[in-house]
Amino acid sequence: MKNMNKFCILLATCIIALLPACTPSPEKRAADLLKQLTLEEKAFLMLNNSPEIERLGIKQYNWWNEALHGVARNGSATVFPQPIGMAASFDTDKIEQVFTAVSDEARIKHAEAAASGEIGQYQGLTFWTPNINIFRDPRWGRGMETYGEDPYLTGQLGMAVVRGLQGDPESSVLKTHACAKHYAVHSGLESNRHSFDAEISERDLRETYLPAFKDLVTKAGVKEVMTAYNRFRGVPCAASEYLVKDILRGEWGFKGLVVSDCWAIPDFFEEGRHGYVDNEVIAAAVAVKNGLDVECGASFARIPEAVQEGLLDEKDLDRNLKRVLTERFRLGEMDRSSLWDNLDPSLVEGPAHRALSLEIAHESMVLLKNNGILPLNAEEKIALIGPNADDAEMLWGNYNPVPEHTVTLRQAMQERVPGLTYFRACGIIDAQYMPAPDPRMAAFLQMSDEQLVEIAKRYAIGVEDIKSYQRRDEQMKQSFLPALDETAVLEQLEGIDIVVFAGGISPRLEGEEMPVEVPGFSGGDRTDIELPDVQRRLLRILHEAGKKVVFVNFSGAAIGLEPETENCDAILQAWYPGQEGGTAVTDVLLGDVAPSGKLPVTFYKDAGQLPQVENYDVEGHTYRYFRGEPLYPFGYGLSYTTFTYGQPKVKGKKLEVTVTNTGSVDGTEVVQLYVRCPDDAQGPVKTLRGFQRVTIPAGKSIKVSFPLTDETFLWWSEDKQDIIPLHGDYQLLVGGSSADKDLQVIAHRF
Repeated sequence: MKNMNKFCILLATCIIALLPACTPSPEKRAADLLKQLTLEEKAFLMLNNSPEIERLGIKQYNWWNEALHGVARNGSATVFPQPIGMAASFDTDKIEQVFTAVSDEARIKHAEAAASGEIGQYQGLTFWTPNINIFRDPRWGRGMETYGEDPYLTGQLGMAVVRGLQGDPESSVLKTHACAKHYAVHSGLESNRHSFDAEISERDLRETYLPAFKDLVTKAGVKEVMTAYNRFRGVPCAASEYLVKDILRGEWGFKGLVVSDCWAIPDFFEEGRHGYVDNEVIAAAVAVKNGLDVECGASFARIPEAVQEGLLDEKDLDRNLKRVLTERFRLGEMDRSSLWDNLDPSLVEGPAHRALSLEIAHESMVLLKNNGILPLNAEEKIALIGPNADDAEMLWGNYNPVPEHTVTLRQAMQERVPGLTYFRACGIIDAQYMPAPDPRMAAFLQMSDEQLVEIAKRYAIGVEDIKSYQRRDEQMKQSFLPALDETAVLEQLEGIDIVVFAGGISPRLEGEEMPVEVPGFSGGDRTDIELPDVQRRLLRILHEAGKKVVFVNFSGAAIGLEPETENCDAILQAWYPGQEGGTAVTDVLLGDVAPSGKLPVTFYKDAGQLPQVENYDVEGHTYRYFRGEPLYPFGYGLSYTTFTYGQPKVKGKKLEVTVTNTGSVDGTEVVQLYVRCPDDAQGPVKTLRGFQRVTIPAGKSIKVSFPLTDETFLWWSEDKQDIIPLHGDYQLLVGGSSADKDLQVIAHRF
């Protein structure tokens, strides 16, 4: 009997071990299911809002979900800093941790929705993140969603996002989908993206606009790629055989899903847009033939007509839909079971994730100027003023969750600075420019929750989106109030030694296709890069009154701050730092945390240093092709200590450099490796090829090593019409920013 028990246990163990091998693969399950679908069912399964097919056990699913810097538009969740701020950390490990936390929260929220029986918009497992477009011009309103202006940095950080969201690629069930967007050659303007034709050289395409996409596809295994709205060389991106068939699927071997941006297919034919085809049926056929798998919109409902009219072969439809069904099985979504079903719901905006949000916010802070005033002594007479000092929603950025807890700069400083004086002093924009209320908003304000749900269903948008519209007019008022009263401000600052001015701009003014038309801003984009005039006037007044001024600049993009470098004693670039942003800024101002962020974009002196905004040629844009002197260069950022660099040396297949902390406090430096090809006069001035965050105790030195691989020497080949490891003479440049004065140089032949 004892032996029989042992045999039964052994047999059961063998059976369990063999079960995975007996379970049909996701591809096999998809192929079997595909055979049972009608033409109409196939079409509807390729829409983002995919209906239930009860007879086959296919559950309703919505592909549209957002997680730009936290699980967005689906109740409360942890809000991490805006991606442009996280990019300033140059910390791939921390960003992977951030998006591991995001995917944990995503799985928890998805499980809650699945338990209710319906997966609505923003409740699925397929996240249209990250945005890895190149932030080539600071006037682009959506640049804050990206990881900066450098292709290498964008690729490295974008891959960290993918790893965090998707989890272990060898797992039997994928954690979530990440999506590389917007493919390709999109980086503003928002106002003309539905009609714009991006004409660029093959070199700019391959050297600047595509490398991050290639990294995410070929190295990180991203599961989705979203096509852009714009045309590329005369063809809408979703219809571009060169981009989708030749490069993405052909050269890079992409096996995942290609998805459209929302309502991009109507751009093919609607009046005043691309004018590429005559009607919706043809547009759907063209997109499917080109390999578009999921449409965000409704044009794919016309697929049956396209097949019936001979415009589309059903084999092309089946090829695409098989990919869609396969990925649904890989996510475990069809079976509503996964490895993450038992995650603790208390993780969502819990202490661990809020602590992580604070950590990455600390790392995102970039100290641009400091004449010695920082760190502040909390016992001094300090006033906090400015339009962004007590604005929680500004801290959240865009495409954001709405957290239950947010710490503003006012709240954090009042806890830490005895006797802090606070008042707003002025709006972001001069009050005289405040637009009239939108009469349409009045109707939204009167709606019940039930009415909001009906509106959301009718227009295929989320209830959270509608609620944001409800708040918009009231939020916008905060951008213009109060009107600046110069005398009153100075009276209130009587006896104050130091003024912390929290200014900059706001995600209410910069972002995606926004109804904003005020000086300096148009439709979410910017018409200049200057600090709004009302703030500039106030800072000048404070300086002339003899006040010591610390300017904390909140923005999603570079601001032209040339006058402020004269009128302020210190400037801290804080971006939109998330729900813990107030604490993060206060910790840096008071010296509990030394600033360590570096600029992921160039801060120009003014817009006069930039080419025309619609010129997509890279020449003149970004540090790689800008040949002037910026206000603050890419990669720049001060600390509360100082670092010196020794002469770099090449030893075998690595470069070594000694970095010394020459100050009196511990500090973290981002050591940067750039490559230059002196013989290529048409190429980049220099281009980033490596970076490392290192913490160095006061007075100590460490040796930093960079591997020199084929990828270090990727360079444009006129013969190959691509960037390849190109042999020749190079310069290797190592230092703390991209400015020549901050770099140590060594010649190297590859």
